[in-house]
Amino acid sequence: MEARLVSEFPTDGGWQFEPKWDGFRCLAFRSGSAIELRAKSGKSLTRYFPEVVTALRTPSPENFVVDGELLVPAGGSLSFDSLQMRLHPAQSRIERLSRETPALLMLFDMIGDDRRVLLDVPLDARRNSLERFYSRLATGDRFRLSPYTRKAAEAQRWLARAGAGALDGVIAKPLEGPYVPGERAMLKIKCLRTADCVIGGFRYAVGGDDIASLLLGLYNRSGKLDHVGFTSAIARGDQAALKKKFARLRGGPGFTGDAPGGPSRWATERSAEWEPLKPALVVEVRYDHVTGKRFRHGTAFLRWRPDKRPDQCTFDQLKTEARPSKLLKPILAG
Repeated sequence: MEARLVSEFPTDGGWQFEPKWDGFRCLAFRSGSAIELRAKSGKSLTRYFPEVVTALRTPSPENFVVDGELLVPAGGSLSFDSLQMRLHPAQSRIERLSRETPALLMLFDMIGDDRRVLLDVPLDARRNSLERFYSRLATGDRFRLSPYTRKAAEAQRWLARAGAGALDGVIAKPLEGPYVPGERAMLKIKCLRTADCVIGGFRYAVGGDDIASLLLGLYNRSGKLDHVGFTSAIARGDQAALKKKFARLRGGPGFTGDAPGGPSRWATERSAEWEPLKPALVVEVRYDHVTGKRFRHGTAFLRWRPDKRPDQCTFDQLKTEARPSKLLKPILAG
């Protein structure tokens, strides 16, 4: 079941609010001795998280399907970078990282237990089943039970702390609603912010000469331009003017600090090639989450900023959390 992005908390009807964790969404299946971890994309995650697979073999029910989020705690917060490092082709490295940076499975819904399929069961009853399941786990070191509230004011306080290595927002679920696979039957609320960034380069579309994305940078304390993310969805009508503008700026140094990497393991069709530019153009973008000094997701282009100097675009404008979230402390403590 997926979520639809909205700008405000719902006020009509009964709702349950839960943290939107910054990890890999994961369905965990067990049928006898067979265990499967599956990502939202449908790809298998089983081989990448052997410590979670082992832990899922210990609960007393031998048949279940649970919905949750794979997370890696690190340094008093959650590390999405450490989570991504687990998606590695070498089994020896996966096994080493499973010991050095073990993952947790944050449980937040129950789709089936050892008695029946729960797809048509209302959320409040599914939550009761999930809590019973959690209480029966033989080992709890790889599992956590996600908190919830039915008070919008408390969920608003969670949202205020989102976007800095703990939460990715808040999810709202209808209390009487069933679990509907493949449909956006939940709501998600994110804390959206804006930042002014320098365009340090761009990527062409695969197999064409259209500009697919603008590569964004911010200056670090050493005065070097670090790559922090991208913005895309460039209208076809803007392509000609943008190409003309970039033609005058090509051949520049591009990113003088951290530079863009290649395509991710999940999106191998994206071109790894990028064209550096002179750091002369500034854009304002909207973002929702920062992880490891980079925008966690793609950003939304808002406007050009010809009134702002590139050297004014620094990391100081990104909001970061001064201390771990109160929600996170009991989770990291186990």
